[in-house]
Amino acid sequence: MKTPTVSVIVPALNEAENLPHVLPRIPADVHEVILVDGHSTDGTADVARELIPTIRVVNQEGRGKGAALRTGFAAATGDIIVMLDADGSTDPAEIPAYVGVLCAGADFAKGSRFMQGGGTSDMPMYRRMGNFGFVVMVRTFFGGQYTDLCYGYNAFWRSVVPMLDLDGDGFEIETMMNIRALRAGLQIAEVPSFEADRVHGIGRLRTIPDGWRVLKTIVKERLRPNRWQERAAQMNASKRIASAVPATSLKTLENKTISDMELERAVGGSQ
Repeated sequence: MKTPTVSVIVPALNEAENLPHVLPRIPADVHEVILVDGHSTDGTADVARELIPTIRVVNQEGRGKGAALRTGFAAATGDIIVMLDADGSTDPAEIPAYVGVLCAGADFAKGSRFMQGGGTSDMPMYRRMGNFGFVVMVRTFFGGQYTDLCYGYNAFWRSVVPMLDLDGDGFEIETMMNIRALRAGLQIAEVPSFEADRVHGIGRLRTIPDGWRVLKTIVKERLRPNRWQERAAQMNASKRIASAVPATSLKTLENKTISDMELERAVGGSQ
């Protein structure tokens, strides 16, 4: 069976300073990188094209991270979708680990900062406590064994996107996605992940307002009818084209990143 193609979705709003720390480190054998530009005014799209001439830049429809992700998912053509932040907080070198667990049989790969091998340098104690409380709520209401909830480094087969039925506009979309993956009966695997500080600028996460939106999302999902659980079983025959591909299927080619490959093409060193 052939190796699955991978689309990396990078939502970005005025992240021109941070993109040089992110895009060049994406593995070279990723099928496509899609930058969803939230109408930036600092030349984000131009910087992205300079770093990766083959990058696809699409304009965000609507406002907020949720709207950006939905725009990216709709544009993706790969078998697998990987969500990557533009601020340098998520590590592109972890992409093969996410792809590996999907190729091993999972439908949805969820990053966790709190399982062995994960970590964070960007989470004060009050946010840790809030995240833990939300994890307990989700386990109580929906089952599952999540160790982390409010973290947006996820990957999944593109064929499951309709089952997630996403409609959130803000940061709460990450919580919505994780809950709906559970409710749809998807096979979920957590992946150890390290969250770093953003490289430049100030983050847009607002602890109290966004925490309140997460809480409301959990409650709404508890009350929401489940339309997808029965259809989850029907997905198994068509969702994957490469379930037998080993976990090492997406390693950087001779440790080359996309930037290395683009440079070689420019100077005629790669056919």
